[in-house]
Amino acid sequence: MNEITGADVAVTLDEEIWYLRLYVAGESPRSVRAFANLKSLCEAHLAGHYEIEVVDLVEHPELARGDDILAIPTLVRRLPQPLRKIIGDLSDTERVRVGLRL
Repeated sequence: MNEITGADVAVTLDEEIWYLRLYVAGESPRSVRAFANLKSLCEAHLAGHYEIEVVDLVEHPELARGDDILAIPTLVRRLPQPLRKIIGDLSDTERVRVGLRL
């Protein structure tokens, strides 16, 4: 078991939750494909240890500013730190795994 211990805290790495935010543009084919690819990747490598938030920039364009989003779809790994970004439909699984450091 991988474990990090602190003063009064023990955190099991196997229980770490990954917080992912996917910026999309409505239900465009690229956006739908990006979500499907992300979901598949998460189930294969992070089953039970991830949360995906989908941000539709068609409905909420002002939210792009928060993560400096310049292109869509864009995936942002919020946790674990450091923050990482991947642009595209996430179809290149190996590139996404390396980018997320899975």
